[in-house]
Formats: sequence, structure tokens, C-alpha cells
Amino acid sequence: MRRTAMRSDIMKKGLERTPHRGLMRATGLADEDFKKPYIGVCNSYTNIVPGHCHLKKVGEIICDAIREAGGVPYEFNTIAVCDGIAMGHSGMKYSLASREIIADSVETMGSAHPFDAMICIPNCDKVVPGMLMGAMRLNIPTIFASGGPMRAGKTEGVSHNTDLNSIFEGVAARVVDKIDDAQLHELECTACPGPGSCSGMFTANSMNCLCEALGIALPGNGTIAADSPERVEYWRRAARRIVELAKMENPPRAKDFVTAKSFRNALVLDMAMGGSSNTVLHTLAVANEAGLKVDIKDLDEISKATPNICRLAPSRGEFHIVEECNRVGGIMAILKEIAKKPGMIDGSAPTVSGKTLAEQYAAAPDADGTVIRTLDNPYSEKGGLAILFGNLAENGCVVKAAGVDPKMLVHKGPAVIFESQEEACEGILGGKVREGDVVVIRYEGPKGGPGMQEMLAPTSYIMGRGLGSSVALVTDGRFSGATHGACIGHVSPEAAAGGLIGLVEPGDMIEIDIPNRTVRLDVPEAVIAERRKSWKPREPKIKTGYLAKYASLATSADTGGVLKVN
Repeated sequence: MRRTAMRSDIMKKGLERTPHRGLMRATGLADEDFKKPYIGVCNSYTNIVPGHCHLKKVGEIICDAIREAGGVPYEFNTIAVCDGIAMGHSGMKYSLASREIIADSVETMGSAHPFDAMICIPNCDKVVPGMLMGAMRLNIPTIFASGGPMRAGKTEGVSHNTDLNSIFEGVAARVVDKIDDAQLHELECTACPGPGSCSGMFTANSMNCLCEALGIALPGNGTIAADSPERVEYWRRAARRIVELAKMENPPRAKDFVTAKSFRNALVLDMAMGGSSNTVLHTLAVANEAGLKVDIKDLDEISKATPNICRLAPSRGEFHIVEECNRVGGIMAILKEIAKKPGMIDGSAPTVSGKTLAEQYAAAPDADGTVIRTLDNPYSEKGGLAILFGNLAENGCVVKAAGVDPKMLVHKGPAVIFESQEEACEGILGGKVREGDVVVIRYEGPKGGPGMQEMLAPTSYIMGRGLGSSVALVTDGRFSGATHGACIGHVSPEAAAGGLIGLVEPGDMIEIDIPNRTVRLDVPEAVIAERRKSWKPREPKIKTGYLAKYASLATSADTGGVLKVN
């Protein structure tokens, strides 16, 4: 039954909207279409990004299903940056910054053209949170239907499945002659075998999985393979459901799902599955748009209470999102197991399927005990992410504890300082970093970078040179979701904002204690005070264009790196 009033009526109903209908008829609409709900189809298709290169076809599948279900689809696009392709050069500065452009684009399109509902087709890192931020601003019925994860690679001579991270580590292994040119070329040709978001529990897959716990995506959003028949049916099911929501008299809106209750469920899932450290940045930013108060300290309290029961690549290299996690029941199976611990999951949270979260995960299989461990045999009693505090990070910093070698959970070593990612890559490959060191990469935060570029290359080079069990890394920048090792990022306040990380000198001792959640510069306070007297803000690295505007508005990572207008 048609709703009494639709949001889209403001642009299509009545005498004064005759010109508007005339314009819409030019797009192919007929009389009967003006009675149907209008569904915005927010697609992030671009053929340069492997996670998105198939989304043109996905948009067609979803639009066809919307028409069949009695809706009118209006497809529009956002940009999408491939972090892997942008990695290691100045293009990476635009990656996090693209999140804000995407959010603004969703808000702009959905406000200028008042859709009755929206289905979002994201896949990669900044696109998922960017669309979520835009969806919170619009607050209309919304379903997320991602492009799906890539399958893992099969590489000759490698005993387990491979992925993008395997190639980055292969570069460092080639530099020290652990592998030859032919082996590296074989990795290059086989580790990323087809479309989809990169195959481990990296940032893109982490965010797509969190959408299931938030209740804004149907089960399977994060784990069903991008190139499978099951994924096609998933897209069609999501399209039919968004039309059902749009036709309701009082349809549930985006913020009805992304609530304080569902947000906590998502954070528990994040810790239980060992998600990317970048999820901290993005969940804080989405919470900000949803009007929810989430402090970085809250995340650590949740982590302390949440057993880590699932570890996929990069934390455990032989397990991947499709081949292992989806096979044993996916995200709903993880939620089902973690919900057995009292107080962890609020199963009453609503979802876009029309069922509660508990009703959804009740249908999932029990934990298999290997890929998804049971509560009596977790990988660790605490969650996969940890928030550290100390004089080096007064407002906090983040480490993916699930991916840290046990020997590096507590570490003290001399600082080896690099003023940029590029300088760090050159120094690590050039042998400037030795066992026991603490690599410091600074002026790479949201304001100082600008853009807080990901640093998969330097962390992979550390691993590839065989230093993963003896070298730590601390930065005000961030890491790829593929990063593992004692890599501490998001140091806040950042160097460009006057943070202590900007005052560290070569050879200073840095103490890291992940179990006790501390990171500190072991230098007398009197010495630090003298250094502060001589500190001056640096000239911006970029003074024109979008990044200059972004840097002038960006906040440090402890607030999600969001933009604040004075």
C-alpha cells in the first residue's frame, strides 16, 4: 500500500511541480512512476579500484530489482580511492580526506533530490564510513549492500592463501634476498585474484562487517564473496527490502538502527573479531554524525571486557574473510558466540531485515572452535584493539593488539625518527632500523600529513626484513588494515598540533606496555619543558587545493579526524 505522504512528494507532487515532472519524464518516467517511492542508489563504482571495478554491474542488478519491487531507482556515484594503489606516494594523503567528500556527496544528492529511501553500495576503506556519515545526515530509510570481499590468492610455493599484504611483505623480502624476482612476480600475479575488497580483516572488510552489527546491513554483507552467485542474490534481497521499507507508512530511518545500543554491539564485534585499527577513526566519526557520545576511552573499556575469538589475516595469515570466516557462519556466528557472555551484546537492537539482532544470529551455526573460537578458548581474554595513553599520547593512540607478537607486547627501545612515511620507507629498506629500535614517524596526522595517510609499506618492510618480533613503530599517522606487528598509530595530539611526538629526539627511550595500556617517552619533564619552549608550528606541507582546506579544519585522531568549522 502506498504511503500517505512520501518525502519525494516535495519534488514531484502538485501543480507547481509540473516542470519538475517534465524534467523527470526526460529521464524515462511515465505517469505511474510518480506514485512510486524514489530510491537513491548510492554507488561508488570506479574501474581503477579492485573493490569497486564490478560495481557498475552491481548497480544495474540493484536498480532492476528495485523496479521489479515497485520502486523508482535513481543511481548516483561517489568517488572511491584505492588505498593500495594510492599507497607510498602523495596520493595517499587524499585517502582519509576522501571520506569527507563522500559524506558531503551523499548529503548533497539526497537533499537536492529528496529520495524516499536509499541503498548504499560501498566497498573500500573510506567509502563505507563516508556513506554512513552521509546517511546519518539524511536520516532516511537506508540499507548498506557492499560489493563484497575478494577471494584470497593461491600462490605457487606458498603454503597458505595470500593477499595484498603478502605482496608488500614480498617487496621487503626481495630486498634482503629472501625470495627472488620470479617468486615476487608470482605473488604480484596471484595474491589479488579478482574483484572485491582485499581479502583479510583489513579496514574495508572490518567496516562492512560492522554494518551487520549496526543493523544497517543484512547478514552476509561483510563476508559473502564479491564474485559469487550468493552475492548476486544478496544484492537483490537488499534491493527488495529497501523498497519494502520505503513503502511503509512510518518507515524506520537510518538513525533508528544506528543507536547507542547498536553502536556498542558493533564495537564489541570489532574487538571480538580483531578488526582494523582504522575502525576507531571511522566509528568515532560516524558516531559524531549520529549525535552519539563515544569517547576513545569507551572503546578501550569495551576491549578490556571483550574476548578476542576470531583472528583472520593479517593477524592470522592463513585465515581469510571468504574462505574461512564466511564458510563457518560469518559475522552472525561471531555475534552468536560472543553474546553468550552476559552483558556483551544487546540482541534487542533492530535491524533493516525487520528482525532483531538476536533473531538474526540465532539462525547462525555455533562457533566451529578453530576459525571462530569458543568463549572458553579465546585467542585472548581482551579484544583485538587496545587504546594506550601516556605522556607520548595524552589523548590516546591505537594498536591492533591481536596482531602483535607476544614478545613485543612490552618493549623499550631507542627512537629512530623519520619526518614522513617516504623517509621511513627509505630508511627501513636502507638498513637504518635495527633490532630493539622504536621507529617514530611523525607529522603524518590529519593536519600535519595532511590527510593521515596509511602506512602499510613501512610496517610491511619491517616484517619483510624479519624485524617484526624486535622493532616497534609509533606514529601520529595511521596504518592499513593489513598492518600487523607492534605498530601504534593515531597518536593524539599529533605533532602538528603540538603533541609530544613532535619533540622526540633520536635515541630517546620509548616505553610501550600494551597489557597495561601505556606508551611513554622516558625523558625527564624538565628536558621536555625546555624542548617545548623552542617548538614552533611547521609551515603547512600543502598550501593550495582541497588538502589545504582539509588541513585547516581537521582534528586529531582521538575525535575521529573529523572536520570542525569554527
